[in-house]
This record gives sequence, structure tokens and C-alpha cells, in this order.
Amino acid sequence: MVLKDILAISGEPGLFRFIAQGKNAIIVEHLATKKRSSAYASAKVSSLEDIAIFTDNEDMPLGKVFDLIYEKENGGAAVDSKTDGLKLKVWFEGILPDYSKEKVYTSDIKKVALWYNTLHNLNLLVKEEPEAVVDSEAAPATEKKKKKSSQKTESE
Repeated sequence: MVLKDILAISGEPGLFRFIAQGKNAIIVEHLATKKRSSAYASAKVSSLEDIAIFTDNEDMPLGKVFDLIYEKENGGAAVDSKTDGLKLKVWFEGILPDYSKEKVYTSDIKKVALWYNTLHNLNLLVKEEPEAVVDSEAAPATEKKKKKSSQKTESE
């Protein structure tokens, strides 16, 4: 999932969108209420793009975890974040079986479910386009240029 400019601010409920950089703060907009405010340098601001989930092998970026949830839930909402902790762990293990049980706490799983559902309800879950698609679209354009240049040399 594309999580660029989506922020979580410690101590503040909900998710925010980055709007602009100020002199001593950043200007953010709450996703649900659309209310703008400032997040000062003393606030712990985390971009969802930079967050990863610990696994037994290597850390999994939150965007990829959201992709897995999206596939498992068939594009629907995830489990409610207020569900019992044991049920949340079972659900999360179904999504990411090799997550680190020692490092990933129930509160982390609750945040993942809450953030996913927030983005789902606001239709902000945007899948990343594979790079191969971009390359294949660029290839026909270069072929057209080659044809045009070869036509010019033939006519001259």
C-alpha cells in the first residue's frame, strides 16, 4: 500500500496527512475530521511508510502488511481493534505467520488493525503499482521513436 504522507502522532488519536513544513513544526490534517493543526518538534511523529513489523526473518514494511490484510479480507475491513487480545493474535498470525511473538505486542497488533480500518473506511488504501508495468509501458514509446527515426532516414 502507498502510505506516503500518512502520519501517526504519539498521544494524538487517529491518523494525519502531511500538508506542509513550517519553521518549527509541520502542518498536518486529521484524516477523519479534516482539521488542520501543527505538530511541533517535541511531538513524536512517525510516517506509516517508515514503520515495519518484526518477523523471524527480516522486518516487513507496514505497507506490505496492509497488502496482506487486504488480500486476506478480500478488500474488506479488518478485525475490530477492540477485539480480545488472543483473537487479535490469532487473526494476525493468519496474516503474517512468521511475525516475532516476542517483539510484536498486542498493542501493536491493535494499532495495525485500527490504522488499516481507518484507511479502509476513508478509501485511502492504494495499492502500489508494480515496477514491471511501468517499464512495459515505456517500451512501446521507445519503439515508436525508433520507427519514426528509421522512417526519416529512409525518406531522406
